[in-house]
Amino acid sequence: PACGSEQPALTAGSPSAGPVGKDVIAEGLLDLLKPAIQQLDLHVHSVRESQVELREHIDNLATELCRINEHQKVALDLDPYVKKLLNARRRVVLVNNILQNAQERLRRLNHNVAKETARRKTMLEASGVFTSRSPSKP
Repeated sequence: PACGSEQPALTAGSPSAGPVGKDVIAEGLLDLLKPAIQQLDLHVHSVRESQVELREHIDNLATELCRINEHQKVALDLDPYVKKLLNARRRVVLVNNILQNAQERLRRLNHNVAKETARRKTMLEASGVFTSRSPSKP
């Protein structure tokens, strides 16, 4: 390029960035956030599955302790342990509900990011500024 033909770098805050520069920056941010949101959603889903499995194990253990307590010849008080297990189960259920709500918010955020990305891409393509990248073209 000839001297003086280089354009200054545009930032979202600069007045010369204009709507097109801001759209490019916004799309870049959306593209950056989307994989992180998807990865977080997968991790939350995995934790929720673990929580369900843990809750089932706690239920089984509490049932087994009650059964053992009923069949014991010696008076062994297992009720405090059963109560502790049920309390732990209640906390697992609470954590699972929190995770479920967070995952739903993540899904809505991911959906909104995808929708906004598609909208901005359509706007940029319509303005002729943005062309889709093709692996066959450099």
